[in-house]
Amino acid sequence: MTLDASPQAGRRGEANPYADLKRLVKEEGLLERQPAYFGGKIALNSCLLAVGLALLPILDNTWLQLANAVYLAFVFVQISFLAHDFGHRQFSFRAAWKNDWATLILGNLVLGVSRQWWIDKHNDHHGHPNQMDVDPDIDIPLLAFEEEQAFEKRGLARFVVKYQAVLIFPLSLLQYISMVRSSIDFLAGGKSRRPVTESSLMVVHFALYFGLLFLFLEPLQALLFFAVHRGLFGLFMVSVFAPNHKAMPILENDSQADFLHRQVLTSRNVKAHPITDFWYGGLNYQIEHHLFPRLSRNKLREAQPIVKDLCREIEIPYHETSVLQSYREILQHLHAVGAPLRKAVN
Repeated sequence: MTLDASPQAGRRGEANPYADLKRLVKEEGLLERQPAYFGGKIALNSCLLAVGLALLPILDNTWLQLANAVYLAFVFVQISFLAHDFGHRQFSFRAAWKNDWATLILGNLVLGVSRQWWIDKHNDHHGHPNQMDVDPDIDIPLLAFEEEQAFEKRGLARFVVKYQAVLIFPLSLLQYISMVRSSIDFLAGGKSRRPVTESSLMVVHFALYFGLLFLFLEPLQALLFFAVHRGLFGLFMVSVFAPNHKAMPILENDSQADFLHRQVLTSRNVKAHPITDFWYGGLNYQIEHHLFPRLSRNKLREAQPIVKDLCREIEIPYHETSVLQSYREILQHLHAVGAPLRKAVN
């Protein structure tokens, strides 16, 4: 579905309903800093990481080490959620450089991904979600989200798009490799404000990572560990991030949709549950997150009824569904977009 204009602002008293919404959220104290919450998250993730690293020299069975790789894939995604929080300055240090260094440590050193590359890319996405030629998250070489995109593909990409509903999750096993390659291209292109620092921290990351693997594991074990760890990291990341916007309305490049409509119409929420909230790192409240990127993830659930009430009042569709239904919608959409290419072959 493609949108090229926003609906009317609605019947609310204020000309800018988003300003009213923000006032209500602020009055509830939801925009206040949450140092205790994030302190707990930092401690938890540090302990989870320490456990996985401590198991490397202890486990002497290949299958147990591969189980540890699965565990560390989960841990790395949890750390990615924390990096995402810091990238949005949800844990706002009073000095900006402290926040920058927190994201450098989490992104470049712990995860091996350029902090600045991700922030620039993610800011473009937040400013223009699902907007053609502007949102980098719908400009993916091996996927298409509109038929026009599908017909533009050539070679391997065209073949993949034909069957993208089947291939999206197997391809996600390569997501981490893609992130590292994009980070390297970004740094090599001189786009980072701290090229030496970012590059150095990434070198340290991979030196420590492969150093530990080959120190405690046999060469074949180390390679298998890497493949399982980084592959499942990518699969987990895609499975968590895809429901946010995929198969939701796409805005034309020249869309004049206002901020409120742009963020709500293009986002999908996954129904709240303590397990879901933890598994998705709070990103299952995607609508609230896009409306208030600096809102701490532990406050998103409290903001949800306020946002729902406003959307209901000014008649903006608010899309919330189950985990399984979100994937069903995504796969059905990808299958439909690839259909014309399959018919062209037949």
